[in-house]
Amino acid sequence: MPVERQLLRAAVQLLARRSGANQPPSKLLEQAEGLLRNSASRPFAASTSGSSASTARTLPDGSVTTQTLGQQLRGLVKNYKQLSKFRLSALVVASAATGFVAGSEEAIDWGKLAWTSAGTFGAAACANTLNQWWEIPRDALMNRTKNRPLPRGAVSPRHALAFAAVTGGLGVASLFWQTNTVTAVLGGANIGLYAFVYTPLKAISISNTWVGAVVGAIPPLMGWAAAHGSLDAGSVALASTLYFWQLPHFLSLAWFSRADYARGGYAMMPLTDATGRRTAACCLRNSLYLLPAGLLAWHLGVANSYFATEAAIMAGIMAIQAARFYRNPTNTTARSLFRASLLYISVFMVGLIAHRSPERRRIAEQNSLLQGASFGPGSVTCRQSYRDPASSAEEAGSRIDSVSSSEANGSRGQTTCQLGQHTSYIPPFPFLPMPPQRQLQQQHNNR
Repeated sequence: MPVERQLLRAAVQLLARRSGANQPPSKLLEQAEGLLRNSASRPFAASTSGSSASTARTLPDGSVTTQTLGQQLRGLVKNYKQLSKFRLSALVVASAATGFVAGSEEAIDWGKLAWTSAGTFGAAACANTLNQWWEIPRDALMNRTKNRPLPRGAVSPRHALAFAAVTGGLGVASLFWQTNTVTAVLGGANIGLYAFVYTPLKAISISNTWVGAVVGAIPPLMGWAAAHGSLDAGSVALASTLYFWQLPHFLSLAWFSRADYARGGYAMMPLTDATGRRTAACCLRNSLYLLPAGLLAWHLGVANSYFATEAAIMAGIMAIQAARFYRNPTNTTARSLFRASLLYISVFMVGLIAHRSPERRRIAEQNSLLQGASFGPGSVTCRQSYRDPASSAEEAGSRIDSVSSSEANGSRGQTTCQLGQHTSYIPPFPFLPMPPQRQLQQQHNNR
């Protein structure tokens, strides 16, 4: 016999004894049902099947709902996924994993990759939760965010802060203990930049979009540092791609969601651009910046020529959609650009993983120590050009040895080392850092 029926019978018997059975049965049943409803909030209440315990929870509108333990756990997991912005955090993890694989040697450390991904997800979940904690009143006004856990009262602000502390603490700690200090510092700094700079700035200035682009460019640096141990020009190439990609991606979203952002009181470029031409021009400009991204990765030895071609084609498709948005700024053209940006970043990351070239990257790094290194008057300045991509690491090592012997003999061999001249290094791309010349200078001085 179901538990509810037993409770109902006991309640009717109790009421009959108390009233002396002077009340009609319908009245007794009505009172019994009232007792039964009150019993639902007690710890020993059960579900209709009697197989699992349930508890009552008061909703923000004052109504009471009863959930089983399984339902509560599923609801908690769903709330945590929404607090972490699971899909956005997954994209962050994917970009960090791409940086890790691109910065690895031939053999990938899968265990370290797993720890890097887990730590990155923890940091991203923390930052996204703090972002929602800051924006509870504004999220409640927007259609796309009003059903998040905090605005609808499914999770208390204190609960959300505890979740952020746990995920952020575990994430950064795992990055520190399982990878290196550089990766952990980047992860912690990104939490602070997103939660305490970007989030408050969203209600103040349209420059928040550019700050957010910096936040999105850091995860591939984290992955590269975890695998490679440090940052170099190859990691900057990945980060700059993510930076330029985010601007047309987010601004197109902000354009077709501008009414919602206006309700939330946010400062976004589309809200200051009635015609949409300024927003579209920014999207087009940054889409064009992506055209040489694949070529840059190839030039730095991060990937091969196949990737350079694929990346250029995808950037061209995105630029075409941005041009359509510029010519006719509408919600339709903005959505087309938004979808093209999602396609671009997916192909970019998969293509980079598939066509990475750790051997070419090693040779490029070794050649960077030879190209344009100058130590002042009376010193050696080497100007050796990059060899064929098929050249092996051993050949690059032999070239370095030949340079050392040329320095010792003071000769002008095929390495084209020039003596007694002071020259400055001019990188092929002005936004890339100069090669590590300090190490060469120290070696030269020791001789």
